Amino acid sequence: MTTYTPTYARKTVLVPTLSRLGNAALIFAASLFIGLMAHVRLPLPFTPVPITGQTFAVLLVGAALGSRRGAAAGLAYLAEGAAGLPVFAGGAGPAYLLGPTGGYLLGFIAAAFLTGRLAERGGDRRFATAWVGFLLGEAAIYALGVPWLAHFVGFPQAVAMGLLPFIVGDIVKAIAAGLLLPAAWRLVGE
Repeated sequence: MTTYTPTYARKTVLVPTLSRLGNAALIFAASLFIGLMAHVRLPLPFTPVPITGQTFAVLLVGAALGSRRGAAAGLAYLAEGAAGLPVFAGGAGPAYLLGPTGGYLLGFIAAAFLTGRLAERGGDRRFATAWVGFLLGEAAIYALGVPWLAHFVGFPQAVAMGLLPFIVGDIVKAIAAGLLLPAAWRLVGE
């Protein structure tokens, strides 16, 4: 007769699921982190889209919290900004969400969900897979942001103003996030 010995699954994301209250607190803290990183910004004179730390924060939040909690943090961030809290890089209020950078902001939810989903499948444990996951998260932001910006300036201008100037910086952000997450996993001993 064989005895059953339960096997315990390893953590799927860096920050484990907590109680409902604990998860709500994590989501709120993550949304504030995204808002804080929005103020790490470098405006560019030729585009309404600044270089910010938001995308870096969104990718990290998604990977650390997982798809659902990461997307919820992105949604909470947008709600805070729509309510008038100074969490966006260049303004606040519902009109800001409808402006030229609104699509990028909406893309944060998709990016957090995508990087979170990839992390849940172990994609954040090695640099190569983490880096690719973060690049895919960046692509999700552009997939919503560039067409939205095109509504205001036309598609060729949207690509010139809202995509091309940011590619190198986003690759660097993805590399940094790709190095950070596997290192964090090593720190927690998983």
